[in-house]
Amino acid sequence: MVKWKGIFLSLITAVLWGVLPIFLQISLQVLDSPSITWIRFLFAAIFVFILLLSQRKLPIILQPLSKTQVILLVAALALVANYVANVKSLVYVNPETVQVVMQVAPLMLMLGGIVFFKERFNRVEMLGVMLLVGGLTMFFSPNLGLITNTSSDYAIGVFLIIFAAGAWAAYALLQKVLLKTYSSKQLTLLIYCLGVITLLPFVELTGLQNISPVQLFALIFCCLNTVIAYGCFTEALNIWSASKVSAVVATGPLFTFLSMHIAQRLYPDKFAMIPLSAVVVGGALCVVMGSITIALAKQKPRI
Repeated sequence: MVKWKGIFLSLITAVLWGVLPIFLQISLQVLDSPSITWIRFLFAAIFVFILLLSQRKLPIILQPLSKTQVILLVAALALVANYVANVKSLVYVNPETVQVVMQVAPLMLMLGGIVFFKERFNRVEMLGVMLLVGGLTMFFSPNLGLITNTSSDYAIGVFLIIFAAGAWAAYALLQKVLLKTYSSKQLTLLIYCLGVITLLPFVELTGLQNISPVQLFALIFCCLNTVIAYGCFTEALNIWSASKVSAVVATGPLFTFLSMHIAQRLYPDKFAMIPLSAVVVGGALCVVMGSITIALAKQKPRI
């Protein structure tokens, strides 16, 4: 029963993260990336605050400055950078590309673990890296000229995604240290609150005056997605192995492709999928398989 609950929660996370770029793209029609991220952080912070308040488990904020507080601030800035860059990339590239390229995040996390936590590299992880790198090469093969042209919108978008992936990996590495002091919910609350404060000078909400019902729905969905997806992800980690949860969540790009296909069918004038040649599809599948392999390798003995 626990296994199926873990699969179900992980699958919900994969679906929600898979469809999220589409709704973010709609939200970008009225608000910029920092403003969308600020609203999402504020919504999530209020939700988690009420939850912890009801459980009487609010973190202690007023305490002397320490190494932990410095790490907390850096982690918050890393997550803010991840959110903002990830949303901003949708201005330049399509949701499918964002989700596929973001699969380099587990690779960066693995490399960070090797460098900072002296973890060792096993053969299964090597296979995953080869699949991921080979898949990315296949996926980008039709657009290699655009990537090498650093001034093109496509290259800027890809750079932003890679930067977002690196920022997420940095946050995940710092989170390992912070979870020794805070519970996962307490850490989430502190990170979101710091994010709200950090982004406040960059927020511009005048676009909300002319927001359409569809755009409002998309923005609300993005806010709910932040809470529900991370809630399901955290609960899945509590009852199931982290490697298996990560493997299921790595299927997110498949749901992005599926949802983009549905969106294009329903609104062909508003959504356009990337050209899906056999090489591009094969590359995307290899990237997903590589990410899954890297995740599952974590339960293998190190050599």
